[in-house]
Amino acid sequence: MAPATYSADVWPAPTAQRPLEATVHLPGSKSMTNRELVLSALADGPSRLRGALIARDTELMIAALEALGVGIERRDDAVLVTPAPLTGGTAVDVGLAGTLMRFLPPVAALAQGDVRFDGDERARLRPMATTILSLRSLGVTVDDDARGALPFTVRGAGGVQGGSVQLDASGSSQFVSGLLLSGARFDDGLEVEHLGARLPSLPHIGMTVDALVRRGVAAEADVTDMHARWRVPAHPIAGRDLVLEPDLSNAAPFLAAALVAGGRVSVPDWPEQTTQVGDRLRAWLAAFGGEVELRRGTLTVAGRGVAAGPLHPVDLDLGEGGELAPTLVGLAAFAGGTSTFTGIGHLRGHETDRLAALVSELGAVGIAAEETEDGLVVHGGRPGAGDRPWRSYADHRMATTGALLGLATPGLAVEDVATTAKTLPGFVELWTRMLP
Repeated sequence: MAPATYSADVWPAPTAQRPLEATVHLPGSKSMTNRELVLSALADGPSRLRGALIARDTELMIAALEALGVGIERRDDAVLVTPAPLTGGTAVDVGLAGTLMRFLPPVAALAQGDVRFDGDERARLRPMATTILSLRSLGVTVDDDARGALPFTVRGAGGVQGGSVQLDASGSSQFVSGLLLSGARFDDGLEVEHLGARLPSLPHIGMTVDALVRRGVAAEADVTDMHARWRVPAHPIAGRDLVLEPDLSNAAPFLAAALVAGGRVSVPDWPEQTTQVGDRLRAWLAAFGGEVELRRGTLTVAGRGVAAGPLHPVDLDLGEGGELAPTLVGLAAFAGGTSTFTGIGHLRGHETDRLAALVSELGAVGIAAEETEDGLVVHGGRPGAGDRPWRSYADHRMATTGALLGLATPGLAVEDVATTAKTLPGFVELWTRMLP
């Protein structure tokens, strides 16, 4: 795995002194915001995105689209996007955002001119060969010096013929979503077929298809246990005035806090129906012993707190919601037995190798855990602060997991908590405001 980051920013994670009674208002979904920014840039008219997330990942997406010639204006609580002819001759900084590095290269292929992609040091280790090879199979020239990774240059020709492409997206569902988002602008549309091992985070592709359909594109999915295929016809993408849902995955550590500290935590504006994988929290937090209720658009989770007794050990397949794994693994540290998590082998290629990072950090607080081929085994107990901070590895979800453990682990400090700004600026303020 990548070496741990070490930062002067060491945050003493607050310990909950009594049960929680909190309502946490969360900003918009990062996954939805970046999808809608791309579709708005490729649309046939202006779009207004209300409730869009403004965080590092989305700021980088906005800057990239502006560099390609798209007009973007922030006004009150909305982002206004005005499409324009896409032009190259520029460079894109993807930071550490998987959505940028997988969603933007197909857009760059539609631009006239070269677009160079690069990002943070860790971004150069994230899998990109599937995107590069898929674009080449569609006739797009991509120069990567045979790395299959960042940095690389897309030599945009002002259009893409489109057609059929076969790929292995077992490393990330974003490989499929990135192609589908631009596919309606390809001359012949696009058909994508997944050939490979189990496809992770399938609901994220459903989110992409749903976003296309809402903009008038008759995208189709044909997904069974045996195969997976998606079709996007060549069709104008309509401009839209949209209100984006709050980020349900960012709700995970806050809702989980009720199980660790005891009490109740509520998140308002929770949709009755959604394509966000964060909605799986309702079932997965209940498996640990939480009481979960969705009432009149507010999701509330209540728990006794680990001071009153350990949480239930779990056996969960997280294949559809791997981004929630760090929070759930953090809860398993307080369980009264061994928990097993499967379907998350692909997390080795996320912001950091999350499986190795979680095993290392749990070990540092006295909780034994082991990697399996596609997941983790965690032997629950009672964490102790240890002799060093909880390391974040420049990974926002590792940082929030450290904060979660800190609620019942006096003296625990979290390194580089500022990395949470990747998807949730103001995390520390929200977290401390949640405490009594």
